[in-house]
Amino acid sequence: MRGFDVHVETRFIASESDASAPRFVFAYTITIANTGAQAAQLLNRRWLITDGDGDQEEVRGPGVVGNQPHIAPGEAFRYTSACVLETAVGTMEGHYEFRNAAGELFDVPIKRFSLEAPNAVH
Repeated sequence: MRGFDVHVETRFIASESDASAPRFVFAYTITIANTGAQAAQLLNRRWLITDGDGDQEEVRGPGVVGNQPHIAPGEAFRYTSACVLETAVGTMEGHYEFRNAAGELFDVPIKRFSLEAPNAVH
């Protein structure tokens, strides 16, 4: 919303995963593009992570990967992070909280996306 688009790419990290543990590691790369007319600063994030058993974990915190980037119109911020699940499939969704130059706070939603180990879903 407010002129921000969020694009997500995911990948399974087999080298750090162990099905017998169970530990399934997924990386996700997010690009936050400012398609609007005003700059804004990303202040906080909120994630709702759901594993394949329906168990949920909420994660809240300042910024992303140690940054609270200012994103000007026409610019984008890209980062990569990871998520560890006890199941071979899951989902993530949430929002980013931004503040514009006028001091107004607003949320930019992150649509639900899937995390899937290869051959986990038939």
